[in-house]
Amino acid sequence: MNALSLTPAERQQIDQGAWFSKLSEPLRNDILQRAFVRRLADETMLSHRGEPAEEWCGVAKGAVRVSSVSLAGKQISLTYVEPGTWFGDIALFDGLPRTHDAYAHGDTTLLCVRKSDFRALLQAHSELYDALLRLNCRRLRLMFDMIEDLNTRPLAARLAKQVLLLARSYGVLEGDEIRIGLQLAQEDLAQLLGASRQRVNQELKAFEREGAVRVEPTRLVVLSRDKLLAAAAR
Repeated sequence: MNALSLTPAERQQIDQGAWFSKLSEPLRNDILQRAFVRRLADETMLSHRGEPAEEWCGVAKGAVRVSSVSLAGKQISLTYVEPGTWFGDIALFDGLPRTHDAYAHGDTTLLCVRKSDFRALLQAHSELYDALLRLNCRRLRLMFDMIEDLNTRPLAARLAKQVLLLARSYGVLEGDEIRIGLQLAQEDLAQLLGASRQRVNQELKAFEREGAVRVEPTRLVVLSRDKLLAAAAR
């Protein structure tokens, strides 16, 4: 990979990713040597449900929205893949088609590894098998946590937890406030939480009255992490 293909900020997101940063230096270097850069405009489709998997990707800038289609034909957002996170390896392992649609959310930069190079990396670095196994174990734990929250916790607690996660991944510190850089409409938040937009709006207004957040058009600003933590623990 041409090191100039990524901006310094994008390269930092890759290098400091929680998973990638724990790999050995030889493996990190080999991944970077085999990778190429893709720059996508907002709403560009990256992959379709049902198509064969051809790439393994890491997000260097922006986000990737993973979505599905409801029985009524409506696009439903399931998750957002944040900078520093790698995805797409499961379908390369089992050889089955992609299970969901994936779109760029905002201007997005990806570091991509072709299927043939992914397999070559696995052959050259047995460490990668263990690292991907740990990564997928973490994904499975997060999925079970999400299912448990959906079935056992009130919407206010789930929303507070989601806002805190967004602040951790996309937050920009501005004095005592944390502005969430990821642009999300209330409908997007509602889809992530399995709730209606109206109910999410009600809970956000309650958070505003408590001084926990400020709601701006397509943006959230965290005013008090402590108040959100208290709401998440209810």
